Amino acid sequence: MKGWDYSQIWYHGSPFELEYIYKRSTITQDRHLAEVFSHKPEIVADFDDGRIKHNGELNGYLYLIDEKITEEDVYPHPDSNMSMGKEWLTTRALKVKLITSTEVAEEELFSQEEIARLRSKMGSTEVE
Repeated sequence: MKGWDYSQIWYHGSPFELEYIYKRSTITQDRHLAEVFSHKPEIVADFDDGRIKHNGELNGYLYLIDEKITEEDVYPHPDSNMSMGKEWLTTRALKVKLITSTEVAEEELFSQEEIARLRSKMGSTEVE
């Protein structure tokens, strides 16, 4: 993406202990969003005020990408509902370095009612 600063730190969140991530893995320059992804959510929403809500229930791990990232290494996630530039997919496997473990923050979780409303808007009435 033209004009993007690829030299900034890139993060990956996962509920698994990793040394590498695979091609087509999701990475971001937003540390908090990577922490949310570490909880393996099915639904994630970012808000204009900086809040992020999700339905992930797993504790996990936050990683930084331990290699130089260039424009050829990533592309914007084509199916993301996040703000532009928040979610990227990798074009190759990348080495990661563990930063910390993560725990689910209760205040960030969607309520069952919010999940039902979101799924209704998406055309699905299924609620876990």
